[in-house]
Amino acid sequence: MALIQVNYVSKSLFRTVTLNVILPVDKLDAETMNYMSTGKKFKTLYLLHGLIGNYTDWVSGTRIQRWAEEKDLAVVMPSGDNAFYVNSMAPNNDYGKFIGEELVEVTRMMFPLSDKREDTFIGGLSMGGFGAMRNGLKYAETFGRIVCLSGALHILDPDCDNLANEQLVFGDVDAARQTDANPEVCLKQLQDRIAAGEKLSIPTTYIACGMDDGLLGVNRRYRDLLTAAGADVTYEEEPGFAHEWDFWDRQIGKVVNGWLPLEDAQGGVNSGNVRGEN
Repeated sequence: MALIQVNYVSKSLFRTVTLNVILPVDKLDAETMNYMSTGKKFKTLYLLHGLIGNYTDWVSGTRIQRWAEEKDLAVVMPSGDNAFYVNSMAPNNDYGKFIGEELVEVTRMMFPLSDKREDTFIGGLSMGGFGAMRNGLKYAETFGRIVCLSGALHILDPDCDNLANEQLVFGDVDAARQTDANPEVCLKQLQDRIAAGEKLSIPTTYIACGMDDGLLGVNRRYRDLLTAAGADVTYEEEPGFAHEWDFWDRQIGKVVNGWLPLEDAQGGVNSGNVRGEN
């Protein structure tokens, strides 16, 4: 499994940005010791971190690298600062466009990634869950599936406590609630596009939250909103978990190993499988 750090100039953010990419391209045939190239393009999960985190969080906090290797899944993990993955009020901080358009375009140019909607997924935890939900709905022509773990979907609610100077991202929060910075607005806009005849559908969605997490209520609310809109929603709650890595590690394992439409990878020699056995 190749773990690649990428630095490139982002046009949406107008600076050099860093991301991690998991790419299952370096397995060796046990007999010939040649690389096992299949020539296929990889299904891809764009995976977003939470508040205060960065592009290293998912690799250091979960077993995503091993699971991705076992399923031949490419995983792209950018940094979103504390910008909630929307276009910020500040100049050169168009994080929504960065995630929903530019990152997909650039990584498909760099790596052998599938350009099919049904092979392209977006997910995240906490702030990243908000970003996955918002951008998955706004860019539904790109993303076939959304994964929202302990999503901070309350951030535009009138009674939400300020966590990280959100007004610097959203501007007037009451006004932002009426715009496509709000996933609920994105859902309504997507429904309108579908009703107008566009060949689109609401992405298949996975929502999970710990039962001891303060965000449980808002995650239940989004489950109900999407279900009422006719979306295919898988929803999980687990007792004994709050807002924590143990929960996100368990859940991303369930997502990769069962919920995403993936197949077991062909066995090959790598650092965890020196005999190249399946």
